[in-house]
Amino acid sequence: MKFAFTALDDSGTTVNEVIEADSREDAISKILARGLIPQKVEQEDRAAASGRSVLDMLAKVKPQELILFTKQFRTMFKAGISVMDLLRTLEDQTENPKLKRTVATMTEDIKNGSSLYSAFSKHPGIFSPLYCSMVRAGEASGALPEVLNRLTYLLDHEFSVRNDIKSALQYPIIVVIALGIAFFVLLTFVIPKFVTIFESAGLDLPLPTVMAIGLYRILADYWYLVIGGLIALIVGLRLYLKTPNGRYVRDLIFLKMPILGPVFQKAAMSRFASIFAILQASGIAVLDTLDILSGTIGNAAISWEFDKIKERLKQGRGISEPLRKARFFTPMVVNMVAIGEESGNLDEMLNEISVHYDEEVAYAVSKMSTNLGPILIVGLAAVVGFFALAIFLPMWDLTQMASR
Repeated sequence: MKFAFTALDDSGTTVNEVIEADSREDAISKILARGLIPQKVEQEDRAAASGRSVLDMLAKVKPQELILFTKQFRTMFKAGISVMDLLRTLEDQTENPKLKRTVATMTEDIKNGSSLYSAFSKHPGIFSPLYCSMVRAGEASGALPEVLNRLTYLLDHEFSVRNDIKSALQYPIIVVIALGIAFFVLLTFVIPKFVTIFESAGLDLPLPTVMAIGLYRILADYWYLVIGGLIALIVGLRLYLKTPNGRYVRDLIFLKMPILGPVFQKAAMSRFASIFAILQASGIAVLDTLDILSGTIGNAAISWEFDKIKERLKQGRGISEPLRKARFFTPMVVNMVAIGEESGNLDEMLNEISVHYDEEVAYAVSKMSTNLGPILIVGLAAVVGFFALAIFLPMWDLTQMASR
């Protein structure tokens, strides 16, 4: 059960929190154990709790908030502040209600004897397997600040790359939306005005006009089927993409797309190398590293390859040979990993790979809009040109008839 309480700390400051307890008496005992003087302790209203749980399901913790949380955690831990105290401080400072309640729950778990890794891993919606694994490695090795520093760099870098890709795709998305709007407006508002004229003139209509009128008739006479079909297609596609096979097909298509595909592949190579290097430097075993990579690489098609890599690795081979036989891993990645294995500098080579592909991704993203722009403009011109032909070819025929 959850109990909402108001209490005073040693300085007389009022503290308002929610605590997990088996009973009201148990809640009071826990409050007193924290050195607080309880003023009011009530079982949390079920409706309010239910409302909060619904909000928690809908709410999200933004990447910037998670990065800030990790930085603050690392800074305070390195300064010698106890985990309990720093979590309470973070709870007070955090503005996101979902993250605030999560930190409060983690504080209770730590107080009840849970390890830091266990407290983090109970919240997979916020802390990824990669995040939790690195916390476990840092906790076990006694080098938590260093591990959190690497984790912060990784989170910050990936957030920056995602933002760059989103920014580069803004212009193409706007053009595609404009293309769809132009198609809809021309088909529903322009073509109908000419249909009666063309049909009454008894013209032998050209193919573009026949196609445009046919599309208009379908939309006008069977609009409910069109809308229903689109809704069914969208819902069915969303459900399919939630399945493992659906995610695999989607990500495979992404990797095979012209212009965009190489960007996604390079971003995946950078992520693979940086995560692998960080986990290896944190003392995590190779097989465990591959398990973590499988769940965090961000591409289902590449993720499936890690299962094959692990099987080959269990046969006593080094990591470079399984990578060579796997799909999507570039020759540069395979060769540099092989050199790193032979020289005993695998971490260094992985970092070099990560830096190289970071630069490649930055360059590819900067060129993305430039490369996609002409293609999209041609598409827009094709749509407008199609409707222009559909209208002006019959109009030309009408002019010719009138001049005879």
